[in-house]
Amino acid sequence: MTVNSKKPDPVDIEVGRRIRLQRRIKGMSQSVLADGLTITFQQVQKYEKGSNRVSASRMSSIARLLEVPVTYFFDGQGLQRDLLDGDTLSPLYDVAQFVSTPEGSNLNRAFARIQSPEIRKRIVGLVKALAATSGTPHSAS
Repeated sequence: MTVNSKKPDPVDIEVGRRIRLQRRIKGMSQSVLADGLTITFQQVQKYEKGSNRVSASRMSSIARLLEVPVTYFFDGQGLQRDLLDGDTLSPLYDVAQFVSTPEGSNLNRAFARIQSPEIRKRIVGLVKALAATSGTPHSAS
């Protein structure tokens, strides 16, 4: 059986997603990460898309710059289930997808600064009410 070398491996894609997610959570641009790694931001883009594999030494440097253990890129997941069974993605995957968007990242950071549990509850209620009336079904896009 011939392997299509043009198509990224699902594990490389997941590792790239986790790099992107943690970079965005840290509020770090691709350029800043690239500078810390002494590579181009285009190379960071390729890592995040999974189109280029991340070597072990580079993974170690990325983990150090993003302040996570190297295992962050692989653990805490049902990686095989998430990647191979498209019908049952985990809730963690949904959260990661949301937080990796500019809107999700901004909302997450702003919400985290709110100290009052009562205000947090009201915001959650407001968002739920808006979602219920938006008429747009939930999608993974």
